[in-house]
Amino acid sequence: MTAPELTADTAVVRALKKIRVPQTQRNRELALLIFALVINACAVALVQLGATGVIDAKFLVYCGGPAALTVALHIVLRLTARAADPFVLPIATLLTGLGIAMIYRLDIAERYHGWAADSTRQLAWSLIALVGAIAVVLVLKNYRLLFRYTYLSGLAGILLLILPVIPGLGADGNADIWVDFGIFSFQPGELAKIFLAIFFAGYLVRTRESLTSTGTRFLGVTWPRVREFAPLLVVWLISLGIIVMQRDLGTGVLIFGMFVAMLYVATGKTGWVLIGVILAVAGAFAASRLLPYVGERFTNWLDAFNPNLIDNTSYQLVNGIFGLAQGGLLGTGLGQGRPYLTPLAASDYIFPSLGEELGLIGVFAMLCLYMVFTSRGIRIGLAGQDDFGKLLATGLSFTIALQVFIMVGGVTRLIPLTGLTTPFLAAGGSSLVANWIIVALLLRISDAVRSRPRVVIG
Repeated sequence: MTAPELTADTAVVRALKKIRVPQTQRNRELALLIFALVINACAVALVQLGATGVIDAKFLVYCGGPAALTVALHIVLRLTARAADPFVLPIATLLTGLGIAMIYRLDIAERYHGWAADSTRQLAWSLIALVGAIAVVLVLKNYRLLFRYTYLSGLAGILLLILPVIPGLGADGNADIWVDFGIFSFQPGELAKIFLAIFFAGYLVRTRESLTSTGTRFLGVTWPRVREFAPLLVVWLISLGIIVMQRDLGTGVLIFGMFVAMLYVATGKTGWVLIGVILAVAGAFAASRLLPYVGERFTNWLDAFNPNLIDNTSYQLVNGIFGLAQGGLLGTGLGQGRPYLTPLAASDYIFPSLGEELGLIGVFAMLCLYMVFTSRGIRIGLAGQDDFGKLLATGLSFTIALQVFIMVGGVTRLIPLTGLTTPFLAAGGSSLVANWIIVALLLRISDAVRSRPRVVIG
């Protein structure tokens, strides 16, 4: 074979690989997506059989709306992001479907129907979230454009965080985290975490050289210089401001934890993590002593089974623990438990509700799904050659993982309970929309990473 023929043959082989490999990823995604949709449909059917004894085809038809949009998102990925990660979409679909099934089960117990039912609203928000994800994938063809809007994203994140404290906008609640628009309420902090992740990624890319400068070596750890503490202290003070002004312990912890994680990825210095942990512990201790509602959460955590607390402040926490205990290893079965006895079972306590009816095995399976989702996101970030994409993918993935840890740890009494939602599972439109936007961003970043010839992700 002559040299020109060999060159032409090599070019043809390379072209075929470019066509075949992304297509293989999409075929794998389609198979996993179909599997997830089948499990979701079976979960809804089992809920109906367990709770009522009959299958209501009408609600299954309603569930077909989000299912159709997930398939539409898959088709969009085939056309515009063929090299995107094949695991992210099916995992998010499965978790969202399981959440809808449990919320529907609680509505059956409470005899809620129509728009008064949380499951109906969750289906509507699922449609909105999936449309938003499709829009992000179609519009954001190059995620690096977000780097241009680093400081604008930071400003948007701060404005979203302070919206609930503006007179006339804030909704009534235990914490000032909701904005009431009359027709519906919205939690702007969920979107704020995305804007702040973009800001943190862009800021750390611009300042990483000064942050990684040589510091003092002490106890086997290289500690950064004092003048580099300013960014960490500013974010720490913002987090404390959220806790004090909005009485929102969860969002404050989430934002500070996300920044510390991204700071570690950007610099590779363990000293930043240790300083972050010290500041977090100091802030939590001060808040528990100075703020009554934070102190109450710590008291419920440390002495939940105190008879004086069970009938009052720790009633919800203890009920959730009893529900998990009732589920045992295999669970009571979908539709056959009593998760509705726990207040806010569809939102804050969706995890114990699922644990009661799916058991320890079901809970472990869901945690494995979160673990795979997070690991894929972090792997996408670490495989990228672009520092901004690396930090953004890692930060968004860590945010999901940290939010799951905070909520699961809170309802199982591993840590004090905070006011966050379990990603994809809990009832709540703002959380669902924000998390599906994160899915879209991870898909876009993974497509860009896989499209580069020097980067290979298994």
